[in-house]
Amino acid sequence: MKITVVGAGNVGATCAHVLAEKDFANEIVLLDIKEGLSQGKSLDIWQTGPVDNFDTRLKGVTGDYSKTSGSDIVIITSGLPRKPGMSRDDLIATNAGIVKTVTENVIKHSPETILIIVSNPLDVMTYCAYLTAKIDSSRVFGMAGILDTARFRTFVSGALDISPKDIQAMLLGGHGDTMVPLPRFSTVAGIPLTDLLPKEKIESIVERTKKGGGEIVNLLGTSAWYAPGAAAAQMAEAIAKDQKRIFPCCVLLKGEYGLKDIFLGVPVKLGRRGIEEIIELKLNADEMKLLQSSAKAVKEVMEVLDKMAVVA
Repeated sequence: MKITVVGAGNVGATCAHVLAEKDFANEIVLLDIKEGLSQGKSLDIWQTGPVDNFDTRLKGVTGDYSKTSGSDIVIITSGLPRKPGMSRDDLIATNAGIVKTVTENVIKHSPETILIIVSNPLDVMTYCAYLTAKIDSSRVFGMAGILDTARFRTFVSGALDISPKDIQAMLLGGHGDTMVPLPRFSTVAGIPLTDLLPKEKIESIVERTKKGGGEIVNLLGTSAWYAPGAAAAQMAEAIAKDQKRIFPCCVLLKGEYGLKDIFLGVPVKLGRRGIEEIIELKLNADEMKLLQSSAKAVKEVMEVLDKMAVVA
């Protein structure tokens, strides 16, 4: 099993480290355009092997995609954070150009790979990678739902003073303020969350989850990396081990939930072939309305990319 992580920044390096500790890959390639960055980080991570007891070999590469050849899974974390004075459209144009170039190079050397997109804005960057890769949508999808549900589960565990291991949660929609957490589909050791917390408390947790990324940016002055990196690694593990895990992922919808030609977060079965099934939940009217609102917001951003003609 060979996995490539493109982008040796905080998220990419964390993802590579978590993957190495899971010890199911023979080789992890960490690629970046900055000379020495990926080599230094991969060497540092590799040297934790004797301490953390893993065999996975890590290799750092500067811009040489031939070294990624034959990758079973490629995780793309490349891109720039939004800077002061930068508009949303500026960010989309900049990162779409990066994701397009990365995807072209990855597919050239690993045409059968599965692509996991982590770059932001997540939903539209997944769309950009799909247009560029020109492969089946079951092999191109984005990481967002696992991160968002992890945040939701963390906040619930704090509210109830219990282990997050016993909490399961589900959410739909875009990655960001329009995401749709679903308390009705969330449980604690099989007990409905709505039986354990009052409506007002659940609503406050939902709102905190929606703004989870912004809360960390306000504290650190930059985006999160530990949880996003670990979430992407969990997706790769589910694929590599053919676990058939049910996760919310950003995928291309082809009529599911009454939506078509849009990349949006929904629950899927994740296995060795990538997205093996898209699961349609029976939403009530209020939940469907929120999902449609989220889809509208995501579609508008996708249309921004279309008008830019970044991807031919």
